[in-house]
Amino acid sequence: MDATRIPALSPQPRRHRASDERIDRILTAAVAVFSRVGLDGARIEGIAREAGMSKTNLLYYFPTKERLYTAALDRVLNRWLEPLREIDAADEPLAAIRGYVLEKLVWSKRDPAASRLFAMEMLRGAPLLRPILDGALKDLVDDKARVIDAWVASGRMAPVDPQHLIFAIWATTQHYADFAVQVEAVSGGGTLDDPAFAARTADSLTRLLLDGIRPRG
Repeated sequence: MDATRIPALSPQPRRHRASDERIDRILTAAVAVFSRVGLDGARIEGIAREAGMSKTNLLYYFPTKERLYTAALDRVLNRWLEPLREIDAADEPLAAIRGYVLEKLVWSKRDPAASRLFAMEMLRGAPLLRPILDGALKDLVDDKARVIDAWVASGRMAPVDPQHLIFAIWATTQHYADFAVQVEAVSGGGTLDDPAFAARTADSLTRLLLDGIRPRG
């Protein structure tokens, strides 16, 4: 098992495709509802309605709202971190970082509710996620920081603080999901759903970030 992988907090392993599909519907609905009204404002009835099933059916899989909330956050983290896990020391550094930036933008476009939900949890102080942040997430970032340090030491990347590079990628790419209303207002209607705006966003962010790590001289 990958030691850097965030441990699964979802229910016991599922045996049937129908069960998998129901859980996927529940978690998708949970992310949507929690991202709108937060943990305290959400109601199981509303999440069940969003998922197109009865409250009783939902509670069969997730007996409490807190367990459902944690499972939804767990899925968000695991999906988001997959591109970071894929960065390898054997990769060409600029290509790897560029690919990571673009993958993060794809997720901001594909699932902005997930990004907003995670941001809300961080603003709450991450009471349910703190053990994961301090443990498996930190281990993953530390592992990739060692990769970046090795690239710098070999002259394949300009000197950079690995953690702050990763933080900058998270901050810039997730901004387009978390502050979508502000982005749309200031840009005059730009969203990642607009191919032209998405292309300009990707070009601008990759230029800014890659110019900062490109080897000098």
